[in-house]
Amino acid sequence: MKYLDEYRDARIARVLAADIAAHVTRPWVLMEICGGQTHTIMRYGIDDLLPRSLELVHGPGCPVCVTPLETIDKAIALAARPDVILVSYGDMLRVPGSHSDLFHAKAQGGDVRFAYSPTEAVKIARSNPDRNVIFLAIGFETTAPANAMAVWQAKQEGLTNFSLLVSHVLVPPAIRALMASENNRVQGFIAPGHVCTVMGCEEYEALVRDFRIPIMVGGFEPVDLLEAVLMLVKQLEAGIARLENQYVRSVSYRGNVPAQKIMAEVFEVADQKWRGIGVIPQSGLRLRQDYAAYDANLIFDVGALTVDEPAECISAQVLQGLKKPTDCPAFALRCTPENPLGAPMVSTEGACAAYYHYRRHVAGQEEACVER
Repeated sequence: MKYLDEYRDARIARVLAADIAAHVTRPWVLMEICGGQTHTIMRYGIDDLLPRSLELVHGPGCPVCVTPLETIDKAIALAARPDVILVSYGDMLRVPGSHSDLFHAKAQGGDVRFAYSPTEAVKIARSNPDRNVIFLAIGFETTAPANAMAVWQAKQEGLTNFSLLVSHVLVPPAIRALMASENNRVQGFIAPGHVCTVMGCEEYEALVRDFRIPIMVGGFEPVDLLEAVLMLVKQLEAGIARLENQYVRSVSYRGNVPAQKIMAEVFEVADQKWRGIGVIPQSGLRLRQDYAAYDANLIFDVGALTVDEPAECISAQVLQGLKKPTDCPAFALRCTPENPLGAPMVSTEGACAAYYHYRRHVAGQEEACVER
């Protein structure tokens, strides 16, 4: 297939769904890691096309959702300083901290700006030499190369008023933590295609070997996901576990090597706290010592921050595939995109937002809505 509409073709989707049903002989639990994949599943009703014995659960692959509360609170505190311009991706503005969010910080006079690229923040720093420009650098391996390039560029130019507030996370250590948990239910993974476009498939081989679990690199269209599910089901039913790549049009085994090199130049692997989950060893990135002058965590002291998630929010269990958004008593009642308790309800990749926007909060499920 060469065209986008082919990957949304209802006829192809129904054929794949029938093939999946023909192969499934027992219950299986599969997890799609990426929040973009979750939104496709909800938008097109992919789960409604599958046998009832085949359950899809949603993983921690929403970068906004796993950014720690402390990082949001620190960004809000920095935005309140008159000498600071805080630059962020737009979907971070409504993510709740412990008491507020960046949208309210902006309304209260903070100079908070949103950008589509960290290099825009470098331009802002270049144009405002008397202000400290801080870019809120969050995300998985997908956004890390661009953030690394922004710091590298600032260093080459000798900019002294630019820095990153870093909260980068890595996918393979998160899968390892999920598999090592005594509460784990997942028997097969759909790995995030965008991350693998940068990092390739190679680093997932160790997970397949260590846990004897099939991992399928998957795309983001309905046909992509149904094909990935079919390939996983065939492995599970045959009692085998290997790494496969469904998303071959975008992902290679080694990935984008130049992007990996700039990441390695600027960042090093470190322990990282995940919102609602806790610290996962060696699951994040921090700036190397050579780039310490661009680390907002070192430059600006806003005091020690340790905060807890709202007791009512079950986002941590949703991010680990233990519960669905609709299992939360506050879902679509006390927690909505306009008034979110947790990040998964406000993020464009959050599972709770996907359920809310694509009919899953109303009584009576609509029929699967792959384009006809």
